[in-house]
Amino acid sequence: MKINKNTLIDRLAPQLGGRRAATAALEAVLDTIVRAVVAGDTVSVTGFGAFEPVEHASRLARNPQTGERMKVPARRVPRFRPHERFKDLADSRRALPESGSSIRKDPKGTHTRALAPVQDAA
Repeated sequence: MKINKNTLIDRLAPQLGGRRAATAALEAVLDTIVRAVVAGDTVSVTGFGAFEPVEHASRLARNPQTGERMKVPARRVPRFRPHERFKDLADSRRALPESGSSIRKDPKGTHTRALAPVQDAA
């Protein structure tokens, strides 16, 4: 199922007291993230992930239709790196909570992620 902005607003509305409040909240969060990344900042949300600007240097490329070499200019693009908790939830290595927030930090000492066993090199 594809979830778009309207679906997010519909899902937020009951928690925020209506569509108007949900729309304002979602747009404020997204606008803040976009403005920070455009300014060159990294936006990190614990348990969710980080949005960051990434610089790509200029390079030479080949036009696949003509074979002609061409210069691709330098550019800056946004990147999202999911938090380890988000990756664990998506890969079913961690159970999604029945209720409450799925991105809240675990209480100290209750981290449940299992590490893979180390193989002996000998």
